Amino acid sequence: MKIACFARPPKFWTRMVMMLIGVLVQGFGLSLLIQIDLGTDPWTCFVMGISNRLPLTYGTWQLICAAVLFVFVVIFDLGKIGFGTIGNMVCVGYIADFFGFIWSKVFPAGFFDSPLVCWLLLLPVLAVFISGASAYLCADLGGSPYDVLPFIISARLPRVPFKVIRIAWDTAFLVLGFAIGGTVGIVTILIAFFLGPAISWFKARLAVFLR
Repeated sequence: MKIACFARPPKFWTRMVMMLIGVLVQGFGLSLLIQIDLGTDPWTCFVMGISNRLPLTYGTWQLICAAVLFVFVVIFDLGKIGFGTIGNMVCVGYIADFFGFIWSKVFPAGFFDSPLVCWLLLLPVLAVFISGASAYLCADLGGSPYDVLPFIISARLPRVPFKVIRIAWDTAFLVLGFAIGGTVGIVTILIAFFLGPAISWFKARLAVFLR
C-alpha cells in the first residue's frame, strides 16, 4: 500500500513549510487557549481532562493519546499517514507546553485569572489557533490521527453521512473530556462553527502557493 508520507505531491517543499508553520502557529495559539480557559476543541478538551488528573505535561499526554489512535490508522488505512500526521501528533502539544512555560515567566502570577483579560484575548487567540490549524490542513500532507479516523470509519459505513460520523466523533470526545475534567466553553462552540469555513477561506488564498 502506498504511504502518503513517501509521496511527493506538487510543491512538496512549499507544502512542508506551510505544514510546519501551521503546526507552530497552532501550538502557539493552543497554549493561549489553555491559559484563558474558555474551552478548546473536543480533542484538546479530552487530552486536557487527562493531563489535569494525571502526571506528565499536556504535550506528553497529547502524544500518548495520538499514538493510541495512530495504531488504528496504521491497522485500517496506512495510506492516510503523512508528514502532517507526524508533525501534528508529535509537535503541537510540546509547542503548547513550551509557550505555556514562556507565559508563566513573562506574565505575572494570576494574569490569566482576570475575566477581562481572558475575554479580550479570546477572539485574537482563537483566530491564531484556527489559522494555524487551517494552514496545516491545507498543506494536505496527512492529517492527525484524530482527524483521519472519522474518514476511515466513514469508508466502512457508506450509508452514514460523513457529517454525522464527524459530529458523533467530536461529541464523544467532548463528553469524555468534560467528564474527566476538560473545559467546555464558548471556544468549543466557536471552533465547531468556524473551523470549517476558515479552512475553506485559507485554502482559497493559499492555493496560489501550491500551483
